[in-house]
Amino acid sequence: MCQAREDYGRRGPGRRAPPPSSPRTCAKCKQGSAALVIRVGDAFCRACFREYFVHKFRAVLGKNRVIFPGEKVLLALSGGLASSAMLRQVQEGLSRETAKRLRFVPGLVYVDEGAVCGQSAAQREESLARVEAMLQATGFPYYLVHLEQAFDLPGSILRRGPRGGEEPCPGYKEAVEDFIQQQRQEVAVADGDGAASLPRRLAGLRTQDVPAGGEPAAPGAQLPAAARTQELLRLFEAAETLTAKEELLQMLRTHLILHTARTRGYTKVMMGDSCTRVAVKLLTNLALGRGAFLAMDTGFLDSRHGDVAVVRPMREYMAKEIAFYNHFFGVPTVITPALRAKRREKTSIHRLMEDFLLGLQAEFPSTISTVYRTGEKLSTAPAEVGSEPGAEPQLCLLCLCALDTLAEEDLALEPTLIAEEAAQGPAGDGCCHAGTQGSCCRSSPTPGAESRAAFLPLLCYSCRLTFKELGHPDTLPPYVRSEAQRRSRRAEMKQQIQEFLLEDDDDEDPSES
Repeated sequence: MCQAREDYGRRGPGRRAPPPSSPRTCAKCKQGSAALVIRVGDAFCRACFREYFVHKFRAVLGKNRVIFPGEKVLLALSGGLASSAMLRQVQEGLSRETAKRLRFVPGLVYVDEGAVCGQSAAQREESLARVEAMLQATGFPYYLVHLEQAFDLPGSILRRGPRGGEEPCPGYKEAVEDFIQQQRQEVAVADGDGAASLPRRLAGLRTQDVPAGGEPAAPGAQLPAAARTQELLRLFEAAETLTAKEELLQMLRTHLILHTARTRGYTKVMMGDSCTRVAVKLLTNLALGRGAFLAMDTGFLDSRHGDVAVVRPMREYMAKEIAFYNHFFGVPTVITPALRAKRREKTSIHRLMEDFLLGLQAEFPSTISTVYRTGEKLSTAPAEVGSEPGAEPQLCLLCLCALDTLAEEDLALEPTLIAEEAAQGPAGDGCCHAGTQGSCCRSSPTPGAESRAAFLPLLCYSCRLTFKELGHPDTLPPYVRSEAQRRSRRAEMKQQIQEFLLEDDDDEDPSES
């Protein structure tokens, strides 16, 4: 067991420093001198490291086979190390010099979060100009989205989309063969022109620089109105903890990316979550009560949204590998500040877990990979706790996962609710005995208590904990409140007509009907 005061070989004042290491040869080609050591025994020169990095990206996509030829894929970029490295891999995979080219049609999306990260208007414009220059250099269609646009999202973004038509989807090999045959036919029709269909489609999409709002983006990407920015700031200022702000920011970012993918016809979204980020997210979500959804939150494929699937092709890379790749081969990045707390000692669960894991990784180099491999064993089947067999599971209002609170007596949620009811006021015949000076405590409920209570049945266990720290529900974006009202009305209507509905009798003999 790990003890608090054990140093595990940490170099103290009386210990000698390790001798300088001698130059090592590349473990792969056995000729060039090693430029970096990823793990013990894995020393690579620059050329072999690049080949190793590219092969791992192709292997992840080839092993899972979820992106079909000709499919439109939206790359979610944050400007950081992992997403920038992912963009470079896609660029090289689509180049004509590549032996086995990628066959999907990419698009780029960037969500501007500077308003809630402490950036001024001038700093936001400067960051957006740098990001836009980086996106334009790729030649791919790109979309610049501001976090303020979350207030204009429709309520349908909180509903699971259709999974496709009734026709069965062809297999991966059949789809590849059909795509290659279609390319050959198009080349034959073009009278010997060597341009394939995929580069031609990319060239036709390069001028489609349209944000999620629907209006063409002007040069420099103008910032939203000041009123929208103030409304967004009020939403985040109402959150009580930095953990709630982190979860709120992740929710709004995901909804904006999903809306962009749906409105622009993309069926896949690529996220740049590295192996280090996945390991941190796995333990963080455990601490936040999202243990039932770890497979979807950290797995390669996340299909909770139905019509748009999220894939994470960078989850095999350590943060160290990505940093060295970007440094060696000049991958451009745009680093933006993260959310900050007003008090320095008040940090979030996300950052505490990240500091904890990175601290262990410095002493035990296999920590991140061990946590990651443990998460690989989790099942991707959605949790349907308490739902009727054969019925469509009820989904959480915010994260769109199956509700895990339908069987409250089997969860840790029941004692939590009992404690909250006891804290709201005296039970039984007890009363505050306000007399003539004021009204009874029972006749004056807490402001916003009824509106909060209407949201709780629509949320999973983890989102309930976060929702309690988000302030008054009136500060939430309109699309969240409208969808909550729609679901509440449907639940009330179903309860009213429940006694008039006919139920299927499983014991009935089909021959008698």
